[in-house]
Amino acid sequence: MASNSSDRVVRADNGQRHVLANALRALAMDAVQQANSGHPGAPMGMAEMAEALWHRHLKHNPSNPQWWDRDRFVLSNGHASMLLYALLHLTGYPLPMDELKKFRQRGSLTPGHPEVDHTPGVETTTGPLGQGITNAVGMALAEKLLADEFNRPGHTLIDHRTWVFLGDGCLMEGISQEAISLAGAWKLGKLVAMYDDNGISIDGGVTPWFADDTAARFRACGWHVIGPVDGHDVNALDAAITAAKGQSAQPTLIICRTTIGKGSPAREGTAKAHGEPLGAAEIAATREALGWSAAPFELPADVAAQWDARGRGADAEGEWRARWAAYRKLFPTEARELERRMAGELPLGFEADWISTVAAVQQRGETVASRKASQQAIAELGPRLPELLGGSADLTASNLTDWPGCGAVRGGEPGGRHINYGVREFGMSAIMNGIALHGGFIPFGGTFMTFSDYSRNAIRMAALMNRRVVHVLTHDSIGLGEDGPTHQPVEHASSLRLIPNLDVWRPCDAAETFVAWGHALMSRSRPSALLLSRQNLPAQPRTPEQTAAIRRGGYVLSDRPQPRAVIVATGSEVALAMQAQALLDERGVAVRVVSMPSTTVFDQQDSAWRQAVLGRHLPRVAVEAGSSKLWAAYGCQAVLGIDRFGESAPGPTLMKAFGFTADHLAALVAEEIEREPQIERSSN
Repeated sequence: MASNSSDRVVRADNGQRHVLANALRALAMDAVQQANSGHPGAPMGMAEMAEALWHRHLKHNPSNPQWWDRDRFVLSNGHASMLLYALLHLTGYPLPMDELKKFRQRGSLTPGHPEVDHTPGVETTTGPLGQGITNAVGMALAEKLLADEFNRPGHTLIDHRTWVFLGDGCLMEGISQEAISLAGAWKLGKLVAMYDDNGISIDGGVTPWFADDTAARFRACGWHVIGPVDGHDVNALDAAITAAKGQSAQPTLIICRTTIGKGSPAREGTAKAHGEPLGAAEIAATREALGWSAAPFELPADVAAQWDARGRGADAEGEWRARWAAYRKLFPTEARELERRMAGELPLGFEADWISTVAAVQQRGETVASRKASQQAIAELGPRLPELLGGSADLTASNLTDWPGCGAVRGGEPGGRHINYGVREFGMSAIMNGIALHGGFIPFGGTFMTFSDYSRNAIRMAALMNRRVVHVLTHDSIGLGEDGPTHQPVEHASSLRLIPNLDVWRPCDAAETFVAWGHALMSRSRPSALLLSRQNLPAQPRTPEQTAAIRRGGYVLSDRPQPRAVIVATGSEVALAMQAQALLDERGVAVRVVSMPSTTVFDQQDSAWRQAVLGRHLPRVAVEAGSSKLWAAYGCQAVLGIDRFGESAPGPTLMKAFGFTADHLAALVAEEIEREPQIERSSN
């Protein structure tokens, strides 16, 4: 990420140099130099910010990185990862110096950008700018809601802050506005953002393209703003942090004026300090300028001792554990519930109970839109799972993500389990990631399926971080009708299925929708996307064995003796496949109908199951009102799909116009049988 810019932005400061901050600078420039890759400038520029927070204020225990009541720290500008790794090493987390020496190398605990569950002490995976601050908003909201629910007078169990470092790039990304607006509206007084205002990005000085009045922007969104302060004055930063901790009614932004690459005589204040090693000569000059005589990757003993936070951390957690013991004695039911939820476990017997619920739905046989069936599932789940925290991006009445008695989340008011995110799909998705990362809740949120494009990178991040987040994506095809091609998804189902570790469900009726919800909740390390119809879908007849098989992602819904072909269908097109099967029955042509509500879950099944469902010697025809390209992977040589944008017209009219009729599908199947009656299939 080298820059050709000659811009130089050097902030005025008090001229003091801090040995604890210089330790961070030294480790950052040494690790980047050894890797010959990385970003030394931001860690060097934020060193005093890190010293002020981590050495004087942060509540954490390096010996127990998962302590519930620790403060959460988010490095939103994740390219500054060496700052975080140096802090974790110095304060006593299990991150030895050898791992810093292996920065950005395969298999190390120090990847190029921080990764949660990979490096002890890292709270979220950051890199895509703007999502870190948004994750932090979700964490702060989760803390508030858990405190509302579990704290009792005289027994404050949940009481921690969320801190986030961010830079110009985070604030340029549009998602940051979504995040800061919601944080202000929710009055998240325990959220503190420290802005590394260094005036430099990869292309040079930011003034020509980032002329925002940042302080005014945050104040307009309901934040308390402190500064600008000298970002290299530890005492000034300490005072600002202390003032922020005294603020309970608003989130706080501390504007820290810093110089990127601080301490490097030739590189400080320049874009070249951002994304390339300083070089051996410049590192030597920097060491001399800082008065840092220790060899690379070595620390003076007194500096290491001052940074070590294990004793303070043990004391802080010990004090909390005394409160926890008292709480458990007085409120045993609440304590057990909190333990369960923070462990991410569902209530005992949930799976068996939900299987019975699905059986009842199947027996009921109701014709209903799958978005409505989803709401019915949520209404069943809400009372059983108090950790379920829903919401919608201003489409609650269309996504149907609320349920009786859920209550609304409102700033300055306690409780609530339904969130009005406003028209902020990307922000909603990244906030849900933060909620899931914090623990204690299972978040879900809704929007139209076509607008999942706005959310896509946050959906990807949930999959990358192995977090249980549920996306309710309604209006799943041209069948939604008159809103036209801007609202009619075509490529979206296939596109979402390409994201690794994301389970994508497109159920054909109420029973499949209930199964999809149950599977999503029982998948502790995977997010899920539920693709749901606006139009009503008929209930399909099933045996108990077929109902049980839904959870395998694909199963034989309707078979015939000696079938000559297989129709593979999803969602609303399953009913169409059943109609086509009936037409072919009348012509003496036997075919099998496979319902595949989740290709991603089906792909996880053993090859014997996949072969048994799809058959090995039969032509396969897929039908889905979406892109046709995916289905070649399942051995389908013909697809009734749609590979162009839709139109504005009533849904039934469009379905007919685009060929989604039983007659057309039956003719396509007959044509394939005639073309290739015997086909040897692969293990799919």
